[in-house]
Amino acid sequence: METEERNENARNLHEKSTEQILKIINREDQKVASAVEAVLPKIETLVAEFVKTYENGGDICYIGAGTSGRIGVLDASEIPPTFRVPSNRIRGLIAGGKSAFASARESEEDDRQAGYNRVKQEMSEGDFLIGVSASGETPFVLGGLKRAEEIGITTAAITSNENPSVEKIAETTVVVETGPEVIAGSTRMKAGTAQKMILNMISTTAMVNLGKVYDNFMVDVVPTNKKLKRRAIRALQSLTDKDEEEIQSVLQQSGYEVKPALISLKFGIPVSDAREALSKNDGFLGPAMEEFDDKG
Repeated sequence: METEERNENARNLHEKSTEQILKIINREDQKVASAVEAVLPKIETLVAEFVKTYENGGDICYIGAGTSGRIGVLDASEIPPTFRVPSNRIRGLIAGGKSAFASARESEEDDRQAGYNRVKQEMSEGDFLIGVSASGETPFVLGGLKRAEEIGITTAAITSNENPSVEKIAETTVVVETGPEVIAGSTRMKAGTAQKMILNMISTTAMVNLGKVYDNFMVDVVPTNKKLKRRAIRALQSLTDKDEEEIQSVLQQSGYEVKPALISLKFGIPVSDAREALSKNDGFLGPAMEEFDDKG
């Protein structure tokens, strides 16, 4: 496997100065974005399936072990507060369970049956499973994908090695060739960075396509703290010509939901009417606002 090979650019790493080591790592990291760019068409396929699954009421799960599992859990956990998505709709399945997120349980990745059982317990037909494995050979991931295949769950995989075993099971496989790691086999480095980038791209683009973003603002943010409340206010200041006092008042009326607050502010209508327009247009701001534009 290429990710296990020796990186010729990092030979005699133990003899290098701190500055030299940092420069080597940085040069290698710069290769990741190009590797991801090369597989954008495949990533687009995963985004389309993510959106279709979500619109049809299915769940989306990432399955992985070690670093890959943690990255999946991380991406899934950040979606609900950022885009006002129920926490059970996008989930990360990590080998060893929740405790493995903070404390390494590397032996768990070898348990193919455990991956099979997790998918059997937590997923059903109509869902979408994305296996994340730098090697493409992780038994826990292979077991999960196998169970998904048996019950008609759409499957995909993300890996950094050519001709991986996941490719024989997953319907779509994204092979992002990040090459040998600075420390041979340490896929928490370039391969892990590529996985983080790709999952961010998939979930973010899917949320845009699902109407969770307007312009480039997170208009479905759940403002549970001062920082997020300020973010909501700044978005409304940018999207309307209203002053902060008026924005604060309407946000309070909307329960700090940005979408109905925006429509209310732009058209001078009650928040309840804004909610109704959003409901009729499946939560999409553009079409909802067009209703009031048409009314003059």
